[in-house]
Amino acid sequence: MNVLRLLKRLLAVVALAVVGSSAASAVWAQSISLPSSIVPAQQQGQLQGQSQGEVNDTPRADWRSGTYGPVATPPRDPDMLPPFGANLFTGGFRGAMGDGLNSDYQVKPGDQVTVRAWGAFEFDRVLPVDAQGNIFIPGSGPLNIEGQNSQQVDNSVRRAITSVYPDNVEVYTNLQGVQPVAVFVTGYVENPGRYAGTPNDSLLYFIDQAGGIDQDLGSYRQIRVLRNSQTVATVDLYDFLINGSIARPQFQDGDTIVVEERGPAIAVGGDVHREHRYELVGNQLSGAELVNLARLKSGVSHVLLRGSREEGPIAQYYPLDMFYGQTIRSGDEVLFSADKRSETIVVEVEGSYYGPSRYALPRDARLSELLDAIAVPERMTAVESISLQRESVKEQQRQSMEDSLRRLETTYLSAPSSTNEEAQVRAQEAELIQDFVARARELEPSGRMVVAYDGRISDIRLQDGDVITIPEISDSMLISGEVLVPQAAVYRPGMNVIDYIESAGGFTQRADEDHILIVRQNGAVENARKVNLRPGDEILVMPAAPTHNLQLAATLTQILYQVAVATRVAVDL
Repeated sequence: MNVLRLLKRLLAVVALAVVGSSAASAVWAQSISLPSSIVPAQQQGQLQGQSQGEVNDTPRADWRSGTYGPVATPPRDPDMLPPFGANLFTGGFRGAMGDGLNSDYQVKPGDQVTVRAWGAFEFDRVLPVDAQGNIFIPGSGPLNIEGQNSQQVDNSVRRAITSVYPDNVEVYTNLQGVQPVAVFVTGYVENPGRYAGTPNDSLLYFIDQAGGIDQDLGSYRQIRVLRNSQTVATVDLYDFLINGSIARPQFQDGDTIVVEERGPAIAVGGDVHREHRYELVGNQLSGAELVNLARLKSGVSHVLLRGSREEGPIAQYYPLDMFYGQTIRSGDEVLFSADKRSETIVVEVEGSYYGPSRYALPRDARLSELLDAIAVPERMTAVESISLQRESVKEQQRQSMEDSLRRLETTYLSAPSSTNEEAQVRAQEAELIQDFVARARELEPSGRMVVAYDGRISDIRLQDGDVITIPEISDSMLISGEVLVPQAAVYRPGMNVIDYIESAGGFTQRADEDHILIVRQNGAVENARKVNLRPGDEILVMPAAPTHNLQLAATLTQILYQVAVATRVAVDL
């Protein structure tokens, strides 16, 4: 069936993504369509008007370009993220030692200078710089050049020679070689030690030889160069990472590079090119400073700031321009977002269907609009068993389970005992309850909503983050819970619940034979006594409450049902 033709019958919601890449897939595809009886009356009127030639083919949203808002996850510890600059020390700086021959290099004892003169005075020698910082030029005597750069050396030599031979003399100088140095690298680096280099090698060269900065404990913003116990330079590698600028102290033999302990940090994630831990200088920085550090993806419009303050935890959501003036403190988490949630929601589809798995929809989109734009494999899809998972429902189920478990603990763990025998019984029951509660709290509710019933699909309004499940047609039955051999079996017409349980080895000793649930493909959970089995069903045998306390047994049974409906798991008592 042509999907676009169906879209003309309903409100045109989407620019449909590719449904099938070949003619064969189109032949075997059908579209999910809801009965007109469940569409709201106002919408039916709109459809009737469209059927008279007023079809609106304009897409309400591009379903292929949805963007998420802030992700609802617990705040992350900055220590769990790699530091900004973590890829800086991977051996790239240690590959080749520099020769130190640059225009800013300052001559020191042990260096060598080539001096050539021709014309009235012929001279061509390599002159070493002695311990006093002098070179000796015949006819001119000693010349002190210590601390001079190459240009200054050339000028000094030229003046010395021309002072003796003022006419018809040409002079050329070249700083030929420099004295190597050994520098100590210590602090929070991977391999502290003494490393060789030249006086003008970069600080990065020596740190890279030491294995780089300790990513968990070392600072990228507080690195000191010590000479005779005095700090001669302080380096912030963020300047190099952002702007390419770095202090270039000229090293001397015996200098020490100290990488300080890492300072306070924040976690940055969301719509950034890489999620990192950023180190602070001090205990805070402004939003504008952070934006300058972080590499944001295009389209970022909002920022979620989470952290703790003296008045308690905070979670504040700002437009990007308002975030510039905010103060970020140590331990905060900052999530950047290309947020279109004011206009768009994003839902996900799973199961048996053609096309993309995520769709960006208008905020008022309904389930019917999505389903009528999705093609599915014909004769392979159980369109009557569609279900929906929703985060808000999951949270409600979790809260309801927690309330029930807390009431159970409060009621039966704090009850007094009048006799020793009763105290022993209550102790056994308390142990039972505590174990049951601990295991029940580990289960995760599914958040599943039953939207398909008796061949009808409820046309509910979708919410951001919904997951729509379109199951395949199944030929099997799943038997689980308190049976000897939980298994999947082929569906056979005419077999009843007990037949399938017997095929799985029968009930266990802990089974409650009077309480058996049937979990449908659409997520519905029903009592086995009241339903007819269908392919794809799951038979869930509940456990019996192992207690002679009738009130406690009734309470436990009720909670077992609640847990089974929310999680599709029979908790073994």
